[in-house]
Amino acid sequence: MATELGIALARKGHSVHFVSYSQPARLPHFIENTFFHEVGVASYPLFEYPPYESALAGKLVDVAEFENLDLLHVHYAIPHAFAGFFAKQILHTRGINIPIVTTLHGTDITIVGKDASLQPVVEFSINHSDVVTTVSKSLQQDTCANFNITKEIDVIPNFIDFNRFSKTDKSHFKKAIAPEGEKILVHTSNFRKVKRVDDVIKAFKKVRDTLPAKLLLIGDGPERQQLETLCREMKVCNDVRFLGKQDAVEELLTVSDVFLMASEKESFGLAALEAMACEVPVISTNTGGLPELNIHGKTGYLNDVGDVDAMAESIIRLLRSDNLLAQFKKNAFEQAQKFDLKAVLPMYEAAYQKALQSVNCPTAANF
Repeated sequence: MATELGIALARKGHSVHFVSYSQPARLPHFIENTFFHEVGVASYPLFEYPPYESALAGKLVDVAEFENLDLLHVHYAIPHAFAGFFAKQILHTRGINIPIVTTLHGTDITIVGKDASLQPVVEFSINHSDVVTTVSKSLQQDTCANFNITKEIDVIPNFIDFNRFSKTDKSHFKKAIAPEGEKILVHTSNFRKVKRVDDVIKAFKKVRDTLPAKLLLIGDGPERQQLETLCREMKVCNDVRFLGKQDAVEELLTVSDVFLMASEKESFGLAALEAMACEVPVISTNTGGLPELNIHGKTGYLNDVGDVDAMAESIIRLLRSDNLLAQFKKNAFEQAQKFDLKAVLPMYEAAYQKALQSVNCPTAANF
Protein backbone atom coordinates (compact mmCIF):
# COMPACT_ATOMS: atom_id res chain seq x y z
CA MET A 1 0.00 0.00 0.00
CA ALA A 2 2.85 2.39 0.83
CA THR A 3 4.40 1.79 -2.57
CA GLU A 4 1.14 2.33 -4.45
CA LEU A 5 0.56 5.53 -2.46
CA GLY A 6 4.05 6.78 -3.29
CA ILE A 7 3.59 6.05 -6.99
CA ALA A 8 0.24 7.87 -7.04
CA LEU A 9 1.78 10.89 -5.33
CA ALA A 10 4.66 10.89 -7.80
CA ARG A 11 2.25 10.87 -10.72
CA LYS A 12 0.66 14.00 -9.27
CA GLY A 13 4.03 15.72 -9.35
CA HIS A 14 5.30 15.17 -5.81
CA SER A 15 8.88 13.93 -5.33
CA VAL A 16 8.72 10.62 -3.48
CA HIS A 17 11.74 8.92 -1.91
CA PHE A 18 11.41 5.29 -0.83
CA VAL A 19 13.75 4.31 2.01
CA SER A 20 13.94 0.58 2.74
CA TYR A 21 16.33 -2.35 3.10
CA SER A 22 15.20 -3.69 -0.29
CA GLN A 23 13.50 -2.49 -3.45
CA PRO A 24 9.71 -2.40 -2.96
CA ALA A 25 8.05 -5.25 -4.86
CA ARG A 26 5.63 -2.92 -6.60
CA LEU A 27 8.35 -0.51 -7.72
CA PRO A 28 9.95 -2.73 -10.36
CA HIS A 29 11.05 -0.07 -12.81
CA PHE A 30 11.75 3.63 -13.17
CA ILE A 31 8.80 5.91 -12.49
CA GLU A 32 9.14 9.66 -12.83
CA ASN A 33 9.51 11.56 -9.53
CA THR A 34 10.33 8.40 -7.55
CA PHE A 35 13.67 7.61 -5.94
CA PHE A 36 14.86 4.57 -4.00
CA HIS A 37 17.42 4.62 -1.17
CA GLU A 38 18.60 1.29 0.22
CA VAL A 39 19.37 0.98 3.92
CA GLY A 40 22.64 -0.86 4.35
CA VAL A 41 23.21 -2.63 7.66
CA ALA A 42 26.83 -3.36 8.51
CA SER A 43 27.70 -6.61 10.28
CA TYR A 44 29.71 -6.15 13.47
CA PRO A 45 31.16 -9.06 15.49
CA LEU A 46 30.12 -7.16 18.61
CA PHE A 47 26.40 -7.52 17.83
CA GLU A 48 24.48 -10.76 17.40
CA TYR A 49 21.71 -8.78 15.67
CA PRO A 50 22.65 -5.86 13.38
CA PRO A 51 21.22 -2.51 14.64
CA TYR A 52 18.75 -1.90 11.80
CA GLU A 53 16.89 0.96 13.50
CA SER A 54 20.14 2.93 13.84
CA ALA A 55 21.05 2.31 10.21
CA LEU A 56 17.55 3.35 9.11
CA ALA A 57 17.64 6.53 11.20
CA GLY A 58 21.03 7.39 9.72
CA LYS A 59 19.78 6.85 6.18
CA LEU A 60 16.69 8.98 6.85
CA VAL A 61 18.91 11.80 8.10
CA ASP A 62 21.14 11.55 5.04
CA VAL A 63 18.27 11.48 2.53
CA ALA A 64 16.25 14.21 4.28
CA GLU A 65 19.23 16.54 4.44
CA PHE A 66 20.64 15.93 0.96
CA GLU A 67 17.31 15.76 -0.88
CA ASN A 68 15.67 18.62 1.06
CA LEU A 69 12.67 16.50 2.08
CA ASP A 70 9.61 18.23 3.50
CA LEU A 71 8.32 15.34 5.58
CA LEU A 72 8.75 11.68 6.45
CA HIS A 73 5.84 9.25 6.05
CA VAL A 74 6.62 6.06 7.95
CA HIS A 75 4.57 2.88 7.89
CA TYR A 76 4.27 0.81 11.09
CA ALA A 77 5.04 2.15 14.54
CA ILE A 78 8.07 -0.09 14.92
CA PRO A 79 10.70 0.03 13.76
CA HIS A 80 9.94 2.84 11.30
CA ALA A 81 8.22 5.48 13.45
CA PHE A 82 10.81 4.85 16.17
CA ALA A 83 13.67 5.33 13.69
CA GLY A 84 11.88 8.35 12.24
CA PHE A 85 11.75 10.01 15.66
CA PHE A 86 15.52 9.67 16.09
CA ALA A 87 16.11 10.97 12.58
CA LYS A 88 13.90 13.98 13.36
CA GLN A 89 15.85 14.72 16.54
CA ILE A 90 19.20 14.52 14.75
CA LEU A 91 17.95 16.76 11.95
CA HIS A 92 16.71 19.28 14.52
CA THR A 93 20.27 19.66 15.85
CA ARG A 94 21.26 20.57 12.30
CA GLY A 95 18.65 23.27 12.01
CA ILE A 96 16.15 21.15 10.02
CA ASN A 97 12.59 20.74 11.27
CA ILE A 98 10.82 17.89 9.53
CA PRO A 99 7.48 16.36 10.57
CA ILE A 100 6.65 12.67 10.76
CA VAL A 101 3.42 11.10 9.53
CA THR A 102 2.95 7.57 10.92
CA THR A 103 0.48 5.09 9.43
CA LEU A 104 -0.55 2.10 11.54
CA HIS A 105 -1.48 -0.97 9.53
CA GLY A 106 -2.44 -3.62 12.06
CA THR A 107 0.19 -6.10 13.19
CA ASP A 108 2.24 -3.30 14.76
CA ILE A 109 -0.74 -2.77 17.08
CA THR A 110 -2.69 -6.04 17.31
CA ILE A 111 0.22 -8.49 17.49
CA VAL A 112 3.76 -7.07 17.75
CA GLY A 113 2.76 -4.04 19.76
CA LYS A 114 1.12 -6.11 22.49
CA ASP A 115 4.49 -7.61 23.43
CA ALA A 116 5.17 -6.15 26.86
CA SER A 117 8.80 -5.40 25.96
CA LEU A 118 7.76 -3.40 22.89
CA GLN A 119 4.62 -1.69 24.19
CA PRO A 120 6.38 1.42 25.56
CA VAL A 121 8.27 1.80 22.29
CA VAL A 122 5.06 1.63 20.23
CA GLU A 123 3.34 4.07 22.58
CA PHE A 124 6.25 6.52 22.44
CA SER A 125 6.52 6.31 18.65
CA ILE A 126 2.84 7.07 18.14
CA ASN A 127 2.68 9.92 20.65
CA HIS A 128 5.78 11.58 19.20
CA SER A 129 4.61 11.49 15.58
CA ASP A 130 3.25 14.75 14.22
CA VAL A 131 0.29 13.08 12.47
CA VAL A 132 -0.96 9.51 12.99
CA THR A 133 -3.31 7.62 10.69
CA THR A 134 -4.85 4.14 10.74
CA VAL A 135 -6.43 2.17 7.92
CA SER A 136 -9.76 1.53 9.71
CA LYS A 137 -11.94 2.69 12.59
CA SER A 138 -11.45 -0.71 14.18
CA LEU A 139 -7.68 -0.28 14.26
CA GLN A 140 -8.08 3.24 15.60
CA GLN A 141 -10.17 1.88 18.47
CA ASP A 142 -7.74 -1.00 19.13
CA THR A 143 -4.83 1.43 19.28
CA CYS A 144 -6.54 3.67 21.81
CA ALA A 145 -7.73 0.68 23.86
CA ASN A 146 -4.32 -1.02 24.10
CA PHE A 147 -2.03 1.98 24.51
CA ASN A 148 -1.96 5.24 26.41
CA ILE A 149 -2.37 7.47 23.38
CA THR A 150 -2.31 11.24 23.70
CA LYS A 151 -2.21 11.86 19.96
CA GLU A 152 -5.22 12.31 17.71
CA ILE A 153 -5.51 9.43 15.25
CA ASP A 154 -7.09 9.98 11.84
CA VAL A 155 -8.68 7.18 9.81
CA ILE A 156 -7.59 7.01 6.18
CA PRO A 157 -8.74 3.72 4.64
CA ASN A 158 -6.80 1.53 2.29
CA PHE A 159 -7.53 2.17 -1.36
CA ILE A 160 -7.84 0.49 -4.74
CA ASP A 161 -6.47 1.51 -8.10
CA PHE A 162 -9.19 0.76 -10.64
CA ASN A 163 -6.69 1.15 -13.46
CA ARG A 164 -5.40 -2.24 -12.36
CA PHE A 165 -8.20 -3.94 -10.44
CA SER A 166 -11.38 -4.15 -12.50
CA LYS A 167 -13.58 -6.74 -14.18
CA THR A 168 -12.20 -7.90 -17.53
CA ASP A 169 -13.25 -10.61 -19.95
CA LYS A 170 -11.16 -13.69 -19.19
CA SER A 171 -13.73 -16.31 -20.23
CA HIS A 172 -11.06 -18.47 -21.86
CA PHE A 173 -9.10 -18.40 -18.62
CA LYS A 174 -12.18 -19.35 -16.58
CA LYS A 175 -12.88 -22.23 -18.94
CA ALA A 176 -9.41 -23.62 -18.34
CA ILE A 177 -9.87 -23.52 -14.56
CA ALA A 178 -13.49 -24.74 -14.47
CA PRO A 179 -14.11 -26.69 -17.71
CA GLU A 180 -17.47 -28.01 -16.50
CA GLY A 181 -18.77 -24.63 -15.42
CA GLU A 182 -17.90 -25.14 -11.76
CA LYS A 183 -18.11 -22.13 -9.44
CA ILE A 184 -14.70 -20.66 -8.64
CA LEU A 185 -13.80 -19.67 -5.08
CA VAL A 186 -10.59 -17.75 -4.39
CA HIS A 187 -8.41 -16.80 -1.43
CA THR A 188 -5.24 -14.70 -1.34
CA SER A 189 -2.92 -14.19 1.62
CA ASN A 190 0.57 -14.76 3.00
CA PHE A 191 -0.49 -18.11 4.48
CA ARG A 192 0.23 -17.24 8.11
CA LYS A 193 -1.70 -18.81 11.00
CA VAL A 194 -3.66 -15.61 11.59
CA LYS A 195 -5.20 -15.97 8.10
CA ARG A 196 -6.76 -19.34 9.05
CA VAL A 197 -6.52 -20.70 5.51
CA ASP A 198 -7.33 -24.15 6.90
CA ASP A 199 -10.84 -22.81 7.63
CA VAL A 200 -11.08 -21.74 3.98
CA ILE A 201 -10.27 -25.28 2.86
CA LYS A 202 -12.68 -26.86 5.36
CA ALA A 203 -15.48 -24.56 4.26
CA PHE A 204 -14.69 -25.31 0.62
CA LYS A 205 -14.96 -29.04 1.29
CA LYS A 206 -18.52 -28.56 2.57
CA VAL A 207 -19.36 -26.42 -0.47
CA ARG A 208 -17.91 -28.91 -2.93
CA ASP A 209 -19.87 -31.73 -1.33
CA THR A 210 -23.01 -29.73 -2.20
CA LEU A 211 -22.25 -28.28 -5.63
CA PRO A 212 -19.44 -28.36 -8.22
CA ALA A 213 -16.70 -25.88 -7.28
CA LYS A 214 -13.00 -25.12 -7.57
CA LEU A 215 -10.77 -23.30 -5.06
CA LEU A 216 -7.83 -21.10 -6.02
CA LEU A 217 -5.28 -20.41 -3.27
CA ILE A 218 -3.01 -17.51 -4.20
CA GLY A 219 0.10 -16.69 -2.20
CA ASP A 220 2.67 -18.51 -0.14
CA GLY A 221 3.92 -18.66 3.42
CA PRO A 222 4.77 -20.78 6.46
CA GLU A 223 1.46 -22.69 6.53
CA ARG A 224 1.51 -23.89 2.92
CA GLN A 225 2.91 -27.38 3.55
CA GLN A 226 0.37 -28.04 6.28
CA LEU A 227 -2.43 -26.80 4.02
CA GLU A 228 -1.36 -29.07 1.18
CA THR A 229 -1.41 -31.98 3.64
CA LEU A 230 -4.90 -30.96 4.79
CA CYS A 231 -6.15 -30.98 1.18
CA ARG A 232 -4.85 -34.52 0.74
CA GLU A 233 -6.45 -35.67 3.98
CA MET A 234 -9.80 -34.14 2.97
CA LYS A 235 -9.47 -35.55 -0.56
CA VAL A 236 -10.06 -32.22 -2.33
CA CYS A 237 -6.72 -31.96 -4.14
CA ASN A 238 -8.30 -32.32 -7.57
CA ASP A 239 -10.40 -29.22 -6.98
CA VAL A 240 -7.88 -27.04 -5.11
CA ARG A 241 -5.05 -25.24 -6.87
CA PHE A 242 -2.10 -23.77 -5.00
CA LEU A 243 -0.97 -21.04 -7.37
CA GLY A 244 1.78 -19.47 -5.27
CA LYS A 245 2.61 -15.78 -5.54
CA GLN A 246 1.08 -14.10 -8.57
CA ASP A 247 1.94 -10.72 -10.06
CA ALA A 248 -1.32 -10.45 -12.03
CA VAL A 249 -3.65 -11.49 -9.21
CA GLU A 250 -6.40 -9.34 -10.76
CA GLU A 251 -6.67 -11.79 -13.68
CA LEU A 252 -7.49 -14.59 -11.25
CA LEU A 253 -9.92 -12.48 -9.28
CA THR A 254 -11.85 -11.46 -12.38
CA VAL A 255 -12.78 -15.09 -13.18
CA SER A 256 -13.80 -15.91 -9.60
CA ASP A 257 -17.32 -16.06 -8.19
CA VAL A 258 -16.64 -15.65 -4.46
CA PHE A 259 -13.68 -14.44 -2.39
CA LEU A 260 -13.04 -16.13 0.95
CA MET A 261 -11.33 -14.55 3.97
CA ALA A 262 -11.30 -16.45 7.27
CA SER A 263 -8.80 -14.28 9.15
CA GLU A 264 -8.59 -14.22 12.93
CA LYS A 265 -7.45 -10.58 12.77
CA GLU A 266 -7.73 -8.18 9.85
CA SER A 267 -7.19 -4.45 10.31
CA PHE A 268 -8.81 -3.63 6.96
CA GLY A 269 -8.89 -6.46 4.41
CA LEU A 270 -7.12 -5.06 1.35
CA ALA A 271 -7.24 -8.42 -0.45
CA ALA A 272 -11.02 -8.41 -0.07
CA LEU A 273 -11.21 -4.89 -1.50
CA GLU A 274 -9.18 -5.97 -4.53
CA ALA A 275 -11.67 -8.79 -5.10
CA MET A 276 -14.65 -6.46 -4.74
CA ALA A 277 -13.15 -4.08 -7.32
CA CYS A 278 -13.21 -7.05 -9.72
CA GLU A 279 -16.89 -7.60 -8.90
CA VAL A 280 -16.33 -10.56 -6.59
CA PRO A 281 -18.52 -10.72 -3.43
CA VAL A 282 -16.79 -11.59 -0.17
CA ILE A 283 -17.49 -14.25 2.45
CA SER A 284 -15.41 -13.23 5.46
CA THR A 285 -15.09 -13.24 9.20
CA ASN A 286 -16.50 -10.30 11.15
CA THR A 287 -13.21 -9.31 12.77
CA GLY A 288 -11.36 -6.00 12.80
CA GLY A 289 -12.08 -3.64 9.94
CA LEU A 290 -13.81 -6.19 7.71
CA PRO A 291 -17.37 -5.08 8.66
CA GLU A 292 -16.41 -1.56 7.51
CA LEU A 293 -15.67 -2.95 4.06
CA ASN A 294 -17.82 -6.05 3.56
CA ILE A 295 -21.46 -5.17 4.16
CA HIS A 296 -23.34 -8.23 5.47
CA GLY A 297 -26.18 -9.30 3.21
CA LYS A 298 -25.20 -6.83 0.50
CA THR A 299 -21.60 -7.25 -0.70
CA GLY A 300 -21.20 -10.66 0.91
CA TYR A 301 -21.64 -12.29 4.30
CA LEU A 302 -19.87 -11.97 7.66
CA ASN A 303 -19.33 -14.95 9.96
CA ASP A 304 -17.75 -15.51 13.36
CA VAL A 305 -14.08 -16.48 13.36
CA GLY A 306 -13.73 -20.26 13.17
CA ASP A 307 -17.37 -20.93 12.27
CA VAL A 308 -16.67 -23.06 9.20
CA ASP A 309 -20.26 -24.33 8.98
CA ALA A 310 -21.69 -20.81 8.82
CA MET A 311 -19.11 -19.79 6.24
CA ALA A 312 -19.97 -22.77 4.06
CA GLU A 313 -23.70 -22.05 4.38
CA SER A 314 -23.12 -18.45 3.32
CA ILE A 315 -21.17 -19.54 0.26
CA ILE A 316 -23.79 -22.11 -0.77
CA ARG A 317 -26.63 -19.63 -0.27
CA LEU A 318 -24.92 -17.20 -2.62
CA LEU A 319 -23.83 -19.72 -5.26
CA ARG A 320 -27.21 -21.43 -5.50
CA SER A 321 -28.91 -18.29 -6.77
CA ASP A 322 -27.59 -16.75 -9.98
CA ASN A 323 -29.74 -13.67 -9.42
CA LEU A 324 -28.47 -13.16 -5.87
CA LEU A 325 -24.87 -13.71 -6.95
CA ALA A 326 -25.25 -11.18 -9.78
CA GLN A 327 -26.70 -8.59 -7.38
CA PHE A 328 -23.94 -9.13 -4.82
CA LYS A 329 -21.30 -8.74 -7.54
CA LYS A 330 -22.82 -5.40 -8.50
CA ASN A 331 -23.01 -4.32 -4.85
CA ALA A 332 -19.39 -5.35 -4.23
CA PHE A 333 -18.18 -3.20 -7.10
CA GLU A 334 -20.21 -0.19 -5.93
CA GLN A 335 -18.82 -0.55 -2.40
CA ALA A 336 -15.26 -0.81 -3.73
CA GLN A 337 -15.68 2.49 -5.57
CA LYS A 338 -15.88 4.27 -2.21
CA PHE A 339 -12.23 3.32 -1.71
CA ASP A 340 -11.01 4.54 -5.09
CA LEU A 341 -7.44 5.81 -4.99
CA LYS A 342 -8.67 9.11 -6.44
CA ALA A 343 -10.84 9.63 -3.35
CA VAL A 344 -8.29 8.52 -0.74
CA LEU A 345 -5.18 10.24 -2.12
CA PRO A 346 -6.41 13.75 -1.15
CA MET A 347 -6.87 12.49 2.42
CA TYR A 348 -3.15 11.73 2.63
CA GLU A 349 -2.26 15.06 1.07
CA ALA A 350 -4.39 16.75 3.73
CA ALA A 351 -2.55 14.74 6.42
CA TYR A 352 0.77 15.91 4.98
CA GLN A 353 -0.36 19.53 5.04
CA LYS A 354 -1.50 19.12 8.64
CA ALA A 355 1.93 17.72 9.56
CA LEU A 356 3.78 20.53 7.79
CA GLN A 357 1.69 23.13 9.57
CA SER A 358 2.54 21.50 12.91
CA VAL A 359 6.20 22.47 12.44
CA ASN A 360 5.40 25.79 10.76
CA CYS A 361 6.87 24.66 7.48
CA PRO A 362 6.51 27.27 4.71
CA THR A 363 5.91 24.43 2.20
CA ALA A 364 2.53 23.73 3.82
CA ALA A 365 0.90 26.67 2.10
CA ASN A 366 1.88 25.33 -1.32
CA PHE A 367 1.39 21.60 -0.79
